[in-house]
Amino acid sequence: MRVSDFDYELPEELIARFPTPRRRDSRLLVLDTTSAGITHRTFPEIVEYLVPGDLVVVNDTRVIRGRFFAAKPTGGRVEILIERILGPDRVLAWLRCGRKPRCDTLLSIGRGRGFVVRSRREELFELEVAGPDDVERLIAQAGAVPLPPYIRREADEGDAERYQTVYARRPGAVAAPTAGLHFDRTLLATFDECGIEIARVTLHVGAGTFAPIRGESVQSHTLHCEWVEVSAAVCDAISRTRSHGGRVVSIGTTTLRALESAAAGGTPRPMRGETRLFIYPGHEFHCVDVLLTNFHLPRSSLLLLVCAFGSTDAVLAAYREAVARGYRFYSYGDAMLLDRAGPAP
Repeated sequence: MRVSDFDYELPEELIARFPTPRRRDSRLLVLDTTSAGITHRTFPEIVEYLVPGDLVVVNDTRVIRGRFFAAKPTGGRVEILIERILGPDRVLAWLRCGRKPRCDTLLSIGRGRGFVVRSRREELFELEVAGPDDVERLIAQAGAVPLPPYIRREADEGDAERYQTVYARRPGAVAAPTAGLHFDRTLLATFDECGIEIARVTLHVGAGTFAPIRGESVQSHTLHCEWVEVSAAVCDAISRTRSHGGRVVSIGTTTLRALESAAAGGTPRPMRGETRLFIYPGHEFHCVDVLLTNFHLPRSSLLLLVCAFGSTDAVLAAYREAVARGYRFYSYGDAMLLDRAGPAP
């Protein structure tokens, strides 16, 4: 399977660099994966595609202010992007700089603050907080919101609120589970009023989510580890939903990866730990019937996941339709709903 099979043309002006005025103001492309039929709606109309007895599963990870600009002792500039918090004084991070620093190098962010390089793990570096700070304080007081690279602007205070879901509660991600950005509290309350249950999993999205697939062979690609937790309560909710004929609706690709990681043996089981699950066409899905997602980068692991869920031809045809109709793409863009189970009863 070739990476070039998952490419498409996207005009630069369709990349959404700012959020819509309100979360719910996005458009919604609905793809029936059985017929490849496409319907164009507004996002609040998603409630028309859900019914009492469905289970909506969200990723409750919270984006941290995990981006820093530092200087080496030589004066060289270093951009630090935290991948994962390892402990109260240690992080795993990406470093963007001309020459990678050696162990014990101090990366100063000013005012006596910074990180010391302790080790290297392939492309990533383990850093220790220097001085009296701990990780939590340093992130809160000196870090910046880590907007995706394709947004091509510095984060502002508006991003601190909008690049975060309204149900985010467990800090640890450096990229938002963007399908959830479209929901406001009023729309979520509508689910409850309609008898649609909401369950929460956690997958701390890493900066590796934006890493391109290297090489031409899909099967040779390996994802970076991400931390995931699926509770016994979520597994029980899925079992109940299945028993009465309801559907499991995944809000985002990260939620789907969490659920499929927990269901690696065929049945969802409680899970707490790391996952490297790479989903591409040919994957057998065990948990999810309906997927809500944003539009993803060409040749990316997230696009391959969506193609696995909805069939490559149908998904790429839907992307071409979205481009033709001027949909907004990527993190602050519009949404897409894919249904493998057929129309809701």
